[in-house]
Amino acid sequence: MIKQILTHKVSLLIILTLLMLLPVQSVLELNHERQSYRTEAIQSMMRSASGQQQLIGPIIVQPYTHIYWKETENKTTREEETVYEYILPEKLNIQGNLQVTPRQLGIYKAQVYKTRLSFTGSFPTQRAVKSSEQLIPQTAYLTFLLSDARGINSVPELQLGEEFIAFAPGSNMNNKAGIHAPLNSSNLSDGNFKIELDLQGMESLAIAPVGRDTQYHLQGNWPHPNFIGDFLPTQHTSEQNGFAADWQTSWFATDMEQKFGNYAATEYDQNLPTFNVSLIQPVDQYQLNERAAKYALLFIGLTFVSFFMFEVLKGLRVHPVQYGLVGMGLIIFYVVLLAFTEQFGFATAYLSAATATVLLNTFYLSHILGGKKTGLLFGGLLGLVYGVLYIILNAENIALLMGAILLFVVLAIIMFLTRKLDWYAINQRTPG
Repeated sequence: MIKQILTHKVSLLIILTLLMLLPVQSVLELNHERQSYRTEAIQSMMRSASGQQQLIGPIIVQPYTHIYWKETENKTTREEETVYEYILPEKLNIQGNLQVTPRQLGIYKAQVYKTRLSFTGSFPTQRAVKSSEQLIPQTAYLTFLLSDARGINSVPELQLGEEFIAFAPGSNMNNKAGIHAPLNSSNLSDGNFKIELDLQGMESLAIAPVGRDTQYHLQGNWPHPNFIGDFLPTQHTSEQNGFAADWQTSWFATDMEQKFGNYAATEYDQNLPTFNVSLIQPVDQYQLNERAAKYALLFIGLTFVSFFMFEVLKGLRVHPVQYGLVGMGLIIFYVVLLAFTEQFGFATAYLSAATATVLLNTFYLSHILGGKKTGLLFGGLLGLVYGVLYIILNAENIALLMGAILLFVVLAIIMFLTRKLDWYAINQRTPG
């Protein structure tokens, strides 16, 4: 009885390939689990040190006691509330130098930085403190708001004109973290200021451009910063030994004056635009592992197609179990890659896992494909595909283009090799 070998084999290979998606999904879930462990480790480091920093300031705050009369049930009562006048800088120039040192907890790393920020500029000098029966001025102060005040390494000073004023803890802004410096009528008359702030943080640094005209220059030793704030730098350079970036904006772009409404009993609008630099890798090791695993179906499909072409062109017989064993070898590559990446970094892990997988499959295929020469040839092709995949994973901007080219080339090779093949004759072969 004539057996339809081709039809049966193709059907089995399709089913086997789809079954291989189950362990691939398990690998992806394992990667997500390890990624969550990394996130928990970083959060633990942030709890024991200082976390991501966002700075808002310097801002002069003039509090007032607002007295008003309230009528309820034919009764008039005297009420008081505190309202605030926010005075923002006319000019604000910020200079920063960021020094990044990776901090490790177990096998997980986070980017810890120390920076000295220099704030210079001027506040408007033509301003008068309101005073009336309804508005009674209180002591004004200059404030800085920080997302994590634990990052302040030394007690900063405010230089306002010729006078030096020590900062006190707390922002005096509804229990928000930060620092403030009390002011009086004499130093309020001089608008020029200078502040040196030594700050420590982790992962990112964001600064709100509160000045009518704000300029910000930041340099650091991190080679691949990610600028993710509301404004991109007007110019920046990134090299192996560090980066430098410049921002510039004004109230026309930020609408900052409207966000700090005068005489507001409530807080200012906290949805403020920022200049933000992130120190996280644009594509970290877990993202690379996930992207690599997503190519598993392509790898398994190419391998099975290659096996099948050897069967067709060389007249060999490869059992579905042998297909499955080779497929599992390809799946284990992703588990080894993930485990090695956490210990040695992605590049070393990829080289080690790919080399081990290629050697294992070369040894096995040398026996099932009819000799060492065929096994070495197949192992070389598998190594070439792993090399192409590594390039695709690291070429983020052209990954889709390179993947499409790879598929096109594979299809072209298959069509070339089988251009004279009589598929009907193969379909009606009987086993020997």
